[in-house]
Amino acid sequence: MSSLVKSVGTIGGLTMVSRIFGFVRDMLLARVLGAGLAADAFQLAFTLPNTFRRLFAEGAFSVAFVPMYSRALHGAEDPEDGEEAAAKFADDVLSVFLWVLLAFSGVMMIAMPGIVWLLARDFQDVPGKFEFAVFLSRVTFPYLALVSLVAMLSGLLNARSRFAPGAFAPVLLNIVLIGGIVTGWWLRGPGGDDRIVAEALAVAVSFAGVVQLAYLWWAVRRAGLRLHWRFPTFTPEVKRLGLLILPATFGAGIYQISQFVDTFFATSLPQGSLTLLKLADRLNQLPLGIVGIALGTAILPMLSRHIHSGDAAEAQRLQGNAFEIATLLTLPAAAALAICAPAFTAAFFVGGKFTAADGVIMAQIVMALVAGLPAYVIVKILNPGFFAREDTRTPVWTALASLIVNIAINLYVVERYGIVGLAAATAVSASINCLLLYIILHRRGWFHFTARLAGRIARQLVAVAAMAALLWWLMPMMAPYYAGSVIERIWSLAALCAAGGGAFFAVAFLVGALDKDLVRMLTRRRGKQAELQE
Repeated sequence: MSSLVKSVGTIGGLTMVSRIFGFVRDMLLARVLGAGLAADAFQLAFTLPNTFRRLFAEGAFSVAFVPMYSRALHGAEDPEDGEEAAAKFADDVLSVFLWVLLAFSGVMMIAMPGIVWLLARDFQDVPGKFEFAVFLSRVTFPYLALVSLVAMLSGLLNARSRFAPGAFAPVLLNIVLIGGIVTGWWLRGPGGDDRIVAEALAVAVSFAGVVQLAYLWWAVRRAGLRLHWRFPTFTPEVKRLGLLILPATFGAGIYQISQFVDTFFATSLPQGSLTLLKLADRLNQLPLGIVGIALGTAILPMLSRHIHSGDAAEAQRLQGNAFEIATLLTLPAAAALAICAPAFTAAFFVGGKFTAADGVIMAQIVMALVAGLPAYVIVKILNPGFFAREDTRTPVWTALASLIVNIAINLYVVERYGIVGLAAATAVSASINCLLLYIILHRRGWFHFTARLAGRIARQLVAVAAMAALLWWLMPMMAPYYAGSVIERIWSLAALCAAGGGAFFAVAFLVGALDKDLVRMLTRRRGKQAELQE
């Protein structure tokens, strides 16, 4: 568990920094743009490359590329032969991947009016909104090609247990976007057109891709790796990678594909609904990114090594440890977000052009979304059980089943319950996907729930219940301060977080929900930890 905890700590810590900057970005965005025409158009324009990024770059490409690169690197008896095979594979992939990205981006930008119509044809009901969304989407879409190359470079480093550069890259994105908001706000001036801010943000998205790529290229060269562009050749290994990517695109990205479904339904609702959904998802993404992405990124190369060496016991132990860490962190996070959502939305987002009424709706969306938070994270742990065995097809069928359920529920609830019903449907579909993945892993003998793990999670639930009771009691008492002055907002939220966190970990310790080895590793001083690169 030691190497897993250290890797997750590195990735999760840097991801937390990124999420904090992303949180600041969305706070500024809410106050500067509110939930209107320009905000909706930008959210759609950012959703397109960002969702494809998660699907292809950080999802399908990474889960297919890392095991194959890791196998080439560690599969040879002579380390020099492994380095040579891995370098050749990386060069071959880069030479083909670059042209595929350029062609895909070009086609998508040409076809952008049709794509926006498919996702948001109701934007045509508001004069100028549809055309503005198309324009912004064309400006932001080059980000996909740039960040996909970033994902490949991150994969090279992740396979060598160098997780920090890839985890830091999103920090650069959010810093550049914050600069875009500030620049747009300055250019707009008092009482100016909000579209100026949205245009500045769209330019900042693509520029951020350039910054991230430059940083990862530097990190790869600093690690002693060299990549070379060659004439694109579809070698057997590149063809195999392509065959793995196609199903993995769907299987690894049910949450991202659901984002397209949610976008389609959200754009049919009153103006501002899409913006409120995306801002609410930021709160949901905070623990999801810190825990889920960190665990999924760290576990895949480790799991691949155990499976390729035939060590099934270590593979089971690794996934069990990841499962325990995931529930330990996401169960209390989900409960706290659900109970304290009104406080968080009022304190962080309400102000400027973002009204109190917007905050109330956003809080309800958060409550619905976080019902599926544990499932979102556990899927990140279960999927590598298939991907490490180069089985990218099975998750396709589970993802397809849950996506069909998601669409069916949306058809019923969106008309009746609006944007909140849409968020709840996403949570339900993710939970179904999680359950199906576990059942298949269990039946194949690849991973099973042990009595020890079940007992630990049961104890965690006891601690979650104690924390939830305390937060439920505190919320009404502190309600006047959540939308007060800056100082009142800070201390009231700090008090809630301290009380909730303290209650959870105190009760968890008393009932034995914390594994002693896990506590020791989490609290060990960083100075005593081995470097990940060793």
